[in-house]
Amino acid sequence: MTDLIRVSVDDGVAWATIDAPPINLMTVELLVAIAHTAQSVAADDDVRVLVWRSANPDFFIAHFDVEAILSFPIDDDPVRGEPNYFHQMCETLRTMPKATICSIAGRVGGGGAEMAASCDMRFGAHGHTVLNQMEVPLGILPGGSGTQRIPRLVGPNRALEIMLAGIDVDAETLAAWGWLNRALPPDELDEYVSFIARRIASYPATAIAEAKAAVLAAEPDPTDGLAEESWRFQRTIRTEVAQTRMRRFLEVGGQTRDVELRIADLDLS
Repeated sequence: MTDLIRVSVDDGVAWATIDAPPINLMTVELLVAIAHTAQSVAADDDVRVLVWRSANPDFFIAHFDVEAILSFPIDDDPVRGEPNYFHQMCETLRTMPKATICSIAGRVGGGGAEMAASCDMRFGAHGHTVLNQMEVPLGILPGGSGTQRIPRLVGPNRALEIMLAGIDVDAETLAAWGWLNRALPPDELDEYVSFIARRIASYPATAIAEAKAAVLAAEPDPTDGLAEESWRFQRTIRTEVAQTRMRRFLEVGGQTRDVELRIADLDLS
């Protein structure tokens, strides 16, 4: 489908491996590739489970491309409207009639974490998996569904700790809070995700789809919340402080491997 994502299908499981070195930065190109992969799998009757994983052991997906955000048009006033393209990609993952799983061996942040939170299950590795939502330190807010997904996974108080503090959250905490289904020893992560994916894929496609749809029916419709998030994201990127802090982030080495590994410690003042 793309050089950024390699997809193989085996016994009802689609394995989608993200390979966008050096940090799997979610550029616009990678976003489109993820969206197209999700749409293709959603329509494939031979697939019952979609597993996302990374070719990079240190990064699942770092975050959305800050340089791209700085290129967004900001001259017009923010518009209240429908969920944006990123939201639509996340909704495809959330609602497709297949099980969607993320195997997160390393760091995940920003838009990558929002994409992962839109999937049905997330599994991580002790001592390696780390979550960081770094938008508020940049003067913006999670604009790819994070303000809607994270509270539903961990509760509003913990969601605010993650988002407002911009801290690194380790695998053990993420599992205890419910963001991860499980945190496993690093050498057991692949084996366990494969076991879960293949077990689910061995069951009837109709049963999987109907059970998932019934569970989703227990959740409120996210459309209004996503539209609100989009509007408030548009407001924040138009502020001088956000523009300054995002440029500062790039100046001090943001989006380079070494700096991204210690992103929570950056001083953007």
